[in-house]
Amino acid sequence: MQLTLYTDYSLRVLVYLSLHQDDSSTISEIADFYQISRNHLVKVVHNLSLKNYINSARGKGGGLRLARPPIEIDVGAVIRDTEPNFDIVECFSEEPNAKVCNIEPICKLKSILGKAMNNFLDTLDNYTIADIIKDIPKNASPGKVYKVINIAALNKNN
Repeated sequence: MQLTLYTDYSLRVLVYLSLHQDDSSTISEIADFYQISRNHLVKVVHNLSLKNYINSARGKGGGLRLARPPIEIDVGAVIRDTEPNFDIVECFSEEPNAKVCNIEPICKLKSILGKAMNNFLDTLDNYTIADIIKDIPKNASPGKVYKVINIAALNKNN
């Protein structure tokens, strides 16, 4: 299973805002931090706002903030809300013009992959954005975050 960049960027925005809860942030700040397209983030931020993950305000004193604490933002829910579909293989598609596989009536692959997908999402439901950021210092710069992640990975492997 590979998540879309849209979902990846959605999670990144939530992580960034979680690390900067004391201040409002801008799309440009987040784009610069992750070195990703500001234009892509505009769409992501709009959707996160519609889904009530973040609050956005325009003008002086405006910016982006989390709509609720990181511990209340379920990773599985974010992924369900940002992935366009979970069609791992063609036979998962519910599109009217979808191609039908000749062996679908007797094939077990769809049910096996469906169980795997449910287990994947169930696992993600056990984590929140707070779990993702717990070892990252607040207001971290990209270099500091990289060092923390590398140190954590080294400690985990030893």
